[in-house]
Amino acid sequence: MNRSLQRHLSKMLAGAVLACGVIATAVAFYFAYAEAQEFQDDALRQIAALSAGGPSEIRQLDAASKAVEDPESRIRVVRLPGGPRPAWLPPDIAPGFRTLAGSDGQEAMRVFVRDTGTGNRLVVAQATDSRNEIALNSALRTLIPLLLLLPLLIGLIAFIVRGEFAPILRLAEELDQQAAERPTLLPRHDLPGEIAPFVDAINRLLARVDAMIAEQRRFVADAAHELRTPLTALSLQAQNLAQATSPADMRERLVPLQAGIERARRLTVQLLDLARLQASEAAWTDVDVQAFARELIAEFHPVAEARGIDLGIEDAGLKSMRSDPRALGLIVRNALENALKYTSRGGEVTLRLRRDGDQALIEVVDTGPGITEAALQHAFDAFHRLSNDGEGSGLGLAIAREAAVRLGGTVMLRNRKDRTGLVFCYAQPLEPSG
Repeated sequence: MNRSLQRHLSKMLAGAVLACGVIATAVAFYFAYAEAQEFQDDALRQIAALSAGGPSEIRQLDAASKAVEDPESRIRVVRLPGGPRPAWLPPDIAPGFRTLAGSDGQEAMRVFVRDTGTGNRLVVAQATDSRNEIALNSALRTLIPLLLLLPLLIGLIAFIVRGEFAPILRLAEELDQQAAERPTLLPRHDLPGEIAPFVDAINRLLARVDAMIAEQRRFVADAAHELRTPLTALSLQAQNLAQATSPADMRERLVPLQAGIERARRLTVQLLDLARLQASEAAWTDVDVQAFARELIAEFHPVAEARGIDLGIEDAGLKSMRSDPRALGLIVRNALENALKYTSRGGEVTLRLRRDGDQALIEVVDTGPGITEAALQHAFDAFHRLSNDGEGSGLGLAIAREAAVRLGGTVMLRNRKDRTGLVFCYAQPLEPSG
């Protein structure tokens, strides 16, 4: 089950409020209870202060003591040595506050003893059970607002959190309702500042997806056109072959048919290579670059020899690199095919291996005619041909670029500065151990 940030945040905030409320309640209860006890001590002290006077004040005190002796407070006033001494009151009790523990069925008492200065003492007493009950009732009354406020705060927190997360839910619903083939950017209005960067990242991703879908549509349209052309030509050439009147005429008409079949085969292979490249992940391994280069030279040597081109390797210090041999092979093979295709008889094609700092560089240098600077900008576009000779499909360099992106590298094509020709360069970062 996925973790709900809204539920988790609500629980954490509610738990924090509850914990703080419990602590605040306990502290408030403690201070209210202590204050109630202190207030009752002050009441005992004030009642004892009424004894400061003559017989008239004492008579008033007697009346007051009887008035305050009620079931709630049960305050008792005792004059020593003149008055009767209760059993719970020691005869030699010293002035001040005392708490007398109950014994023989007697309840504990809180007493205040005052020396009147005439040899008499005034004792004001109150049962501790009554005191505790009064203090407890007083403290509990202070807790009622806090206890009622806690559920309200928890509900308010849940309501606020749910409201703050509502824009995210609306964005999710809007994203679910979008058509997969035509994604649109999400609105940014009324978004919290913490969510806006995340929505911006999603919008950038949607923009890239939209661009990729548009590019795939163009690619499919161009591929359909490129396939239609050789297939139409093959159909016409097959019809011409069927109309041949002699073996010599048949052989003559068979040559363009074979060339058309080869072009269609080559285009189909390139389309399959590009599809497999886009659908698969890179299989990283340590590549012996020099052995890899020798295999490619041996593979293309018959083509170079048939065209009278000098094909060779220039080793400038690159021994190994970490890469995907299949993707790396697509990059270099397409570069070598183009170089051999456009280099004239007697020319040179060199596969150069070198390193530049923390980068591995694999270059294919030819002595062909080169291309214009304007054409260089579109050289890696799919179905863009470097020349108008009718050969090729314009997919080789596009496949090389796609493979380079998969490997985290870059491809570049530039004209040579020392003479005519092109330099194809593939650059890929080396690992520290490379």
